[in-house]
Amino acid sequence: MEIWINPSCSKCQAATTALDEAGVAYTVRRYLDDPPTAAELEAVLTRLNLAPWHITRLSEPAAKAVAHLPMDDFHRADWIEALITNPILIQRPILTTDDGTTAIARDPETLARLLGE
Repeated sequence: MEIWINPSCSKCQAATTALDEAGVAYTVRRYLDDPPTAAELEAVLTRLNLAPWHITRLSEPAAKAVAHLPMDDFHRADWIEALITNPILIQRPILTTDDGTTAIARDPETLARLLGE
């Protein structure tokens, strides 16, 4: 299992605590320090069945990098580039289980589902 986190995020802290309490082995990726490549981000988006604008934190100041971009396939590469250049824009935490199931695990229900509870 892998989890993409920002260590200062309360939702990420809650997710890692839940994983620890469940005794699950996992790898932490501090995606602000180790941003995903375009290919890695595309793979996550495919597993999530979402477009890049769906996982963009538009309330972040860095979101002005994408504020002018249409949310369409023609501009998808621009959105991807903005997310890998400004990883703070990526919604968190993103959890991928060993079977490839991926979710944005911001709530206890999603965490429980991923942990098979």
